[in-house]
Amino acid sequence: MPDSSSAAFPTVAPGDDARWCARIVQGHARTFHYASWLLPPEKRRAAYALYAFCRVADDLVDAAPLAGPVAVARQLDDYALALEATLAGRPEGPVFRELHRVLDRHAVPPTVLRELLAGVARDLQPVRYESWRALVTYCEGVASTVGEMCTHVFGVPGGPAMRERALRYARTLGVAMQLTNILRDVGEDARRGRCYLPAEDLAAFGLGVDDVLHRADLARDERWRPFMAFAVGRARSLYEAALPGIALLSPDAQRCALACATGYASILGAIERLGYDTIAQRARVGAAARAEVLWRAWRLRAGDARPGADRVRDAAPEWDLCPTALAVAGGGHATHHRPTDLVKLA
Repeated sequence: MPDSSSAAFPTVAPGDDARWCARIVQGHARTFHYASWLLPPEKRRAAYALYAFCRVADDLVDAAPLAGPVAVARQLDDYALALEATLAGRPEGPVFRELHRVLDRHAVPPTVLRELLAGVARDLQPVRYESWRALVTYCEGVASTVGEMCTHVFGVPGGPAMRERALRYARTLGVAMQLTNILRDVGEDARRGRCYLPAEDLAAFGLGVDDVLHRADLARDERWRPFMAFAVGRARSLYEAALPGIALLSPDAQRCALACATGYASILGAIERLGYDTIAQRARVGAAARAEVLWRAWRLRAGDARPGADRVRDAAPEWDLCPTALAVAGGGHATHHRPTDLVKLA
C-alpha cells in the first residue's frame, strides 16, 4: 500500500497509474473499496482517481502534528498548484494523471476540486465549531464535494435539471457521511486537539468543548449518551433525506451508491452498540454486516433506492428538496429522531 501523503508524485510508469490509485483505495477505504466492485470498470477507475486525489490531500493535513502546520500548508499549496497544472493539461504523478483522465471523460467542475482543497485546509487551523451551521459549511467542503464529484462520474440520465437535483441529494449525503466520521472518531480527533462537535449543541446538553478534548471519562457522564443519541439521530435524518437521490443516478451506479450510503450509515448502529463511547474506541462494522450491505445493494433493482421505492425515480422530482443539510436536520439542537439503523432500510 503506498503512503498516500506522498503518493501524488512518485516515480510510477503511466501504465501503473490506475493500479497506484486502486492501492490507495484498498488501503484506506474499506467500505468504498468493496462497494466499488458494483460499478462498471470505467466508472470504478474514475472513482478511484477521485478518491486518491481527495485522500492524498486529507493525509497531508493529518500529518500537521508531526511536520508542523507551516510545512504542511506549503505542501498543500504545492498540491493545489499541481491541480491547476493538471487543469491546464500538465498533470504530474499517478494521481494527477489519473485525475486528468477523469476530467477528459467526465464533466467534473474544477470549482468542486478547488472547494475540496479549501475545505481540507480548514483542518490546519484550530478545529472548533460554534454552531451546526458552521459545521455544515465544513462538511460541505470536505465531503459534499466528494458526493458531487462522484455524481458527475456516476452519471444522471434526464438532463441538466435532473442532474442538479441529484447533486443536491449528493451534497446532503456527503454531510451525513462526514457527520458519521465525526461521531465515530470523537476520541481520536480529541487526541489531535480537534473537536468538530458544535459547541452550541454540546451546551444544550450541559457539555462543553473542553469536556470533549480533556475528559477521558466523558462517555460515563450521564449527559454524553443523550447528546450522542441526538447527534446520531441527526445523521440518520440526513441519510434518509439523501437516499432518494440514488434513484436519479445511472442504473449501473445505483448499487455502488446505495452500498456506500448504507454501509456508512451502519456505523451509526455500531456507535450505539458501543453505548456511544467513541471517546475510548472507534466504532467498527463487522465483516458480516458489510457483506449484508453489499448483498442488499447487489439485489437492488434499477430505480429503487429504499424499501418499496420502485416509485422513487418518478417521485423524486416532486420531493421537497433541501438546498443544504441545514433544512434537513435543523439548525438547532432540539430535534430528535426515531432511532432506526438505516442499513436495515436498504
